[in-house]
Amino acid sequence: MTWQTQKLPGDHPPVKSGRVGVLVTNLGTPDAPDAKSVRRYLAEFLSDRRVVEIPPIAWQPILRGIILNTRPKKSAHAYSQVWTEEGSPLAVITRQQAEGLQARLGDDVLVRWAMRYGTPAIGDVVQEMRDEGCDRILFAPLYPQYSGATTATAVDKLAEKLGAMRWQPAVRTLPPYHDDPTYIDALAADLSRQLEALDFEPEVLLLSFHGVPQRTLEQGDPYHCHCCKTARLLEAAMNRPNLRFVTTFQSRFGPAKWLEPATDATIEAEAGKGTKRMAVAMPGFSADCLETLEEIALGGKESFMEAGGERFAALSCLNASEPGMDMLESMVRRELSGWI
Repeated sequence: MTWQTQKLPGDHPPVKSGRVGVLVTNLGTPDAPDAKSVRRYLAEFLSDRRVVEIPPIAWQPILRGIILNTRPKKSAHAYSQVWTEEGSPLAVITRQQAEGLQARLGDDVLVRWAMRYGTPAIGDVVQEMRDEGCDRILFAPLYPQYSGATTATAVDKLAEKLGAMRWQPAVRTLPPYHDDPTYIDALAADLSRQLEALDFEPEVLLLSFHGVPQRTLEQGDPYHCHCCKTARLLEAAMNRPNLRFVTTFQSRFGPAKWLEPATDATIEAEAGKGTKRMAVAMPGFSADCLETLEEIALGGKESFMEAGGERFAALSCLNASEPGMDMLESMVRRELSGWI
C-alpha cells in the first residue's frame, strides 16, 4: 500500500495547507503612550544584541539600572504627542499597508502584519498564518536600506519561530530595496507632490535617515552605503536644480560615534548660516512614526525656528499612499513569482 492510498485514522486532526501568505513587518511600538508600556517595549528593543552590540554583562546593568528607570517617562511623553485615536501611528499605518496589500492581491494571498518588538509579534503571526494553511510565506521587512539592526534582526526573529515549528512553511524574504526603481520613482513622485503643495519654496531638502553607530559601517554593515545611494538616486529622479539636497542621520543615542552629519546639528547649522526655508523628508522610513512625527516634525521645526529659520515642513513618509501601495504591490508580486 502506497502512502497516497493509505486511509487516515479517524482521529487525524484537520489540516489546512496550500495557501500563500505575505507578512509585512516593521520595527515596533509600545502598546500605549505610558511609562509602563514604553519600559516593556524598550526592555525588549534595547536587549537585542543586533541593536546594542555591547556584551550583556556590561550592558544589562546600565539598561536595567539606569536607562529603564529614566527614559520611559520621557519617551512616553514623546509618544503621547503623536498618538492617535486608533493607536500608535506606526502600528496604524502598517496595518493600513497590510490591508491595502490584501485588497490588491485578492483572496489567493493571505496578508498579515507584525512588529519586531511589541505586538503583534512575528512568531505569533507566523503561527496564525500557518494555522490558516499558509505553507509558503513571503516575509517582508519594510526597511528599504539593509542594516543588521533592522532587516537582520527581523529575519532572526522569524528564524527563531521556524526553529520551534514541527511543520515549517517555505519562506522567502523581501530584499532591501534602497535602489529599486519602483521605490525611487514612488518617493520622487510623492515628495514632489508634497513640495508642490507647500505654500513656500524650500531652499533645502534634508534627506534624514535613521542613524546607526559608526562602527557598524566599519564592521561591514551596508546601511550607510544604501542610504547614500538612495539619496543620490532620489535627487536625480526629482530633478530640481534650484533645490539643495543634504543627506543626514537622525536619532543618535548614547556616547558612541554615530554616522554623520547629524540631522539635529545640520538643522541648526543651516538656520545659523542663513537658510530660511527648509523641508525634511525621511526616505528610510516606510511609515510615519515617533522619529518622524515627534523628533523631526515637532523637535526639528522648533530647533530650526529658534536658530533663525522661518518656514519648515516635515514631509510625510510613503505610508499607505497610492504611490507607496503601488510600490509595495509591485515588489511583492515580483517576489511571489512562481507562487501565484
